[in-house]
Amino acid sequence: MINIVTIVGARPQFVKASVVSRAIARHNREQASPIHETIIHTGQHYDDNMSRVFFDDLMIPEPAINLSVGSGRHGEMTGQMLIAIEAELLRRKPDFLLLYGDTNSTLAGALAASKIPLPILHIEAGLRSYQRWIPEEVNRLVTDHLSSVLFCPTLRSVKNLELEHITEGVYHVGDVMYDAALIFAEIAGRTRGVERFGLELKNYYLATVHRPHHTDVPERMLAILEGLRGVATAGCPVAFPVHPRTQAKLREMRILDGPITTVTGVQNDRYPNVRLMPPAGFLDMVCLERSAKAIITDSGGVQKEAYFHRVPCVTLRKQTEWQETADAGWNQLAGDEAHEIIEAVANAKSGQEITEYGDGHAAEAIVKIIASLPTDGSLIHGN
Repeated sequence: MINIVTIVGARPQFVKASVVSRAIARHNREQASPIHETIIHTGQHYDDNMSRVFFDDLMIPEPAINLSVGSGRHGEMTGQMLIAIEAELLRRKPDFLLLYGDTNSTLAGALAASKIPLPILHIEAGLRSYQRWIPEEVNRLVTDHLSSVLFCPTLRSVKNLELEHITEGVYHVGDVMYDAALIFAEIAGRTRGVERFGLELKNYYLATVHRPHHTDVPERMLAILEGLRGVATAGCPVAFPVHPRTQAKLREMRILDGPITTVTGVQNDRYPNVRLMPPAGFLDMVCLERSAKAIITDSGGVQKEAYFHRVPCVTLRKQTEWQETADAGWNQLAGDEAHEIIEAVANAKSGQEITEYGDGHAAEAIVKIIASLPTDGSLIHGN
């Protein structure tokens, strides 16, 4: 038996873990050598709409423990997670630590495992935006250089690792988020409709903004809101599910008076036709994404989800770790000035097909590789 500990803590990781955990369960039903997975939830996303609802919607196995770290400054969060994860790894003694993406939970897990030491398996390795001021860029760089096995979603990510002299233990497996898109779009299509949000199919824009670079700087947040105001009309509003920490910042800026409780959203007189909505559960978010006219976001994952649902995207950054979405014409890199947003939305369009995300079976490929790995410690760097 192979024993792995999986670290999750934020929305994108819940989605990725759901398809890999399904593939592990399928492997255990069909193969004689089982993989035992223990899930540890750091609590990085602790709001029910950002955490509990994802476990329910995605049917993820219950975590063995929730570390309940919550939000805070990057160093504070990472330090608390590092201490707690190290204690759990020393107690459980797994063969491998499985990490997803580029969150603070990922970095804390990588640092903890590297000190024990314990081989690290990194899903969604090799992504680079080449913007070191973005915390996630630092997280993914450090994690990749500490990992023993690197599962890459794209050929570009493999090349990025080669440029950093990482060539051993690298696999191009495709994107587990594409697996998830295929699985859950079909479920959402049967169980969800945009009518419950007071919206019409392909007759609204969907916006998400959560990065501290935007939310923590009032001038930037106001510029984004002006951009949203400039594209929203009575006939084609902007639906804006607001992340809990973004809600807190909007209250500080006196744009919101209190929590958002109605699914159809609230409007501020300064920004007519911009509907500030509660955070959406995963299946609701899939519904909102696939039914939108275009998506406006600062999220790395949502850029890609837009393509998976074949919806044009406008990214509130000048660079992206998912450059192939821009190269194929689906993703307009706009920056965060109001006039840039308005112009990019006007130019948003469909693009060409992208083949390197795989065929919807990335999770199965990952599990097959994990099942073949040696458990004698030879994968630890330096052994």
